Amino acid sequence: MKTIAALQAVVTATPFDGEPSDAELDAIDREMPAILAGIALLDAEIVSIDRTPTELDERRIRRARRRVLAARRELANRSAVVSLSGGAA
Repeated sequence: MKTIAALQAVVTATPFDGEPSDAELDAIDREMPAILAGIALLDAEIVSIDRTPTELDERRIRRARRRVLAARRELANRSAVVSLSGGAA
């Protein structure tokens, strides 16, 4: 019968300090416009969740969806440019 104590030492060998790395924080900063646009969309949907959406609610949701798509497109384009320029160097 095998013991798993040796396997546990490998798993827990590196201490976890609970804080995100600088690279993770940079990634969050790059994605922040998309995150905020998603929050605005969720907020617009929550407002109209328990009632029939009015014309104003529908416009607000459409605008929020467009902002989400624009933010995601910008993030994807920026990632593509970075990967292209990074690969050429």
